[in-house]
Parts: sequence; structure tokens; C-alpha cells
Amino acid sequence: MLKAFLFDMDGVLFDSMPHHAEAWYQVMGEHYGFACDRTFFYQVEGSTGQQVIDDFFVEQRGRHAEPWEIEMIYKEKSQAFVQLGPAKPMIGAAEVLHKVGEKGLTRVLVTGSGQPSLINKLNYVYPNVFDWSRIVSAKDCPIGHGKPMPDPYLMGLVKAGRLKPSEAIVVENAPLGVQAGHAAGIFTVAVNTGPLDPKVLRDAGAEIVLTGMSELAERLDEVIQMQQHFKH
Repeated sequence: MLKAFLFDMDGVLFDSMPHHAEAWYQVMGEHYGFACDRTFFYQVEGSTGQQVIDDFFVEQRGRHAEPWEIEMIYKEKSQAFVQLGPAKPMIGAAEVLHKVGEKGLTRVLVTGSGQPSLINKLNYVYPNVFDWSRIVSAKDCPIGHGKPMPDPYLMGLVKAGRLKPSEAIVVENAPLGVQAGHAAGIFTVAVNTGPLDPKVLRDAGAEIVLTGMSELAERLDEVIQMQQHFKH
């Protein structure tokens, strides 16, 4: 029996990925000289900022980033993100959250983000939706345990009330997040709100790929029916 929806944040609840990609590029590419382009950050969306930074150091400098380097670089990235202006709520997200709540289902946030400006904005944009005890964020995901590992969504199941994978639906927009939901054994819906080919999301393990949150709102009952027949 379905009991909860586990929502990613960036690209699902907020149209924030263009700002994230630009901020990451300004800091990692232009300031620190790592080889990358803006599209790359859509591919690694879902990873924690700490993981993204450490991966760059390992792949391009042959060593792990020091904790002070991670802290310094992520602080710069967060400042660059804020300077780009506020991220708008994703079209259709409020309707989805409302419909899920009307059905008496628990709503849990599972994000790799540690962006304080967005997390603090949640309760303002989506009031009385997320109980703060039902949020999994970057601080809960040490390096190596964030998306695409199943750990964040397994933790989301615990915070939803110690649920089984068969009792939840994941809503994601990024390949790594889809992989995480799939690895956790949870029915995973991909909303393709970025520039990626839908095939990338299907190949990552999405049970269904939709064009955005508005389509999910329109087809929510159908998606729930699909979940009921999903073999976990």
C-alpha cells in the first residue's frame, strides 16, 4: 500500500538547476581551472556539493580534496548561486504536493543539496508541506553515501515512518537521483525538467519519464496505479 512520496528538490520543486550549473561553472571552471562545462553539472546533479568537489580533485588532480578546500569552494559556490537571484518554484510542483497531501500520503524531501537559501525557502514557498523531521539533505550524506547510492532514499523511507520500498514513490529529475531511487527498490518517476535526453533518465532506471511536474499533477492517479503493479 502506498504511504509516501519522496521528492528531490532541485529541478523538482525549484527551477534552480540553471543557477546551480552556472554557479558551479563559475567557481570550478573559471576560478579554479577545472575542465568542465555547464551541461556537465546536470549530469552530476543529485550528488552532494562535497562529493562533486572531491570527484574533481580525484579525477583532475590525482588526490582527494582536503576538508578545508571543500568547505572553502562550496562556500564560494553557494555565494555565486545566491548572486544569480532567487530560484522560482517549479511549475506544477505546488499542485502535485497538494494532491499528494489530499490523499493522506506523507511527503518527504530527499536532496543532495546543502544550499541554505533553498532549504530555508521551502517553508515559505510550500508552507506546511514538509515536516522538518522529514528532510534528508547533504548533511545526512557523507562522501560516498550520497546519490547515486541508495542511502539517501533508504533514509527517506526511515524518516517517512520506517516504510518498505513498496510503500513509496520517488520523484526525481536527475540521472544520479533516479539511480538512487531505483537502487533503493522504490518506484521512481523522472520529471525531465532539464536539457537531458529522456533516454538518459530511462536508462538510469526510471519506471516512467514525464515532461515535468505539471504532467505528474495531471497523471498522478495513473502513476499511483502503475506503482501498485510495480514488482519491487
